Amino acid sequence: MNILVKNLTKFYGSVLAVDNINFEVRHGEILGFLGPNGAGKTTTMKIITSYLAPTGGHVLIGDIDVEESPDEARRHIGYLPENNPLYQEMFVVDFLQYMAQLADVPKDRINSRINEMIEVCGLQEVKHKRIAHLSKGYQQRVGLAQALIHDPEILILDEPTTGLDPRQIIEIRELIKKIGKEKTVLLSSHILAEVEATCDRVVIINNGKIIADGTASDLRTQLFQGQRYTILVANKSLEEIEKQLKDLASLENYKVIDPEQKIISIQGKGDVDLAQDIFNFAVAHGWVLTLLAPEQTKLEDIFIQLTSDN
Repeated sequence: MNILVKNLTKFYGSVLAVDNINFEVRHGEILGFLGPNGAGKTTTMKIITSYLAPTGGHVLIGDIDVEESPDEARRHIGYLPENNPLYQEMFVVDFLQYMAQLADVPKDRINSRINEMIEVCGLQEVKHKRIAHLSKGYQQRVGLAQALIHDPEILILDEPTTGLDPRQIIEIRELIKKIGKEKTVLLSSHILAEVEATCDRVVIINNGKIIADGTASDLRTQLFQGQRYTILVANKSLEEIEKQLKDLASLENYKVIDPEQKIISIQGKGDVDLAQDIFNFAVAHGWVLTLLAPEQTKLEDIFIQLTSDN
């Protein structure tokens, strides 16, 4: 089951929070939904889950219009909001049983669903503990379990790794990737390295408008043309290197990263094999090249460039 967002608009009074956006999340896809604070991410996710009504446009869950049939749409959605509201005084098993009842899981399936969620979400060690006594990581796992308890086709996750330590983040990331093989997942996060490691595709929203939609690799290609390498020349002064670099035919531009160490980032033109050109250039100019390393554009670089220009 997919999510289709069509011409979605949301005003809060006179403030335009979401501005006529369109995107789709396909079955079996984990989509990263990114944007600065106040960009419209959470508003969009709340509209998709029918917690908010749109001012204009539509959201379809499969063939179901969320605004026209909110109860039917919710049956297909598991939602983990950013603040992960849990009943702290309840035991994990009791909480999951209560949430299963609220989600209309058939009585004869409740126990099996609880056991399955405990297994899938790694809650065996804490299933008989009070939620208040659990670590933040385990509480996030409980939140995921309640979102999945009714076996929804779609999972909406708003900042699922907020407040977790690095090991907990990895654990939740792997859990989401495992779940995403069988579900449609819309994931919002400020931890862009985690988004890149987890998501199949990203949509970036800024000032209520979608400004990018594609894989991280696609966006790199669109925004950062040409290969980039970091070099270090041991036997030349920085001034000499910079003067000679101007004669490198495949050079688009360069940046001195560390003047003291003479570390320079070089960007090439188009599809030129920049590494080979730099190597040949070094031989011709008598450079002792002690570093020639390809640079990988991070999702953070893409995000900053796009959101700074809009």
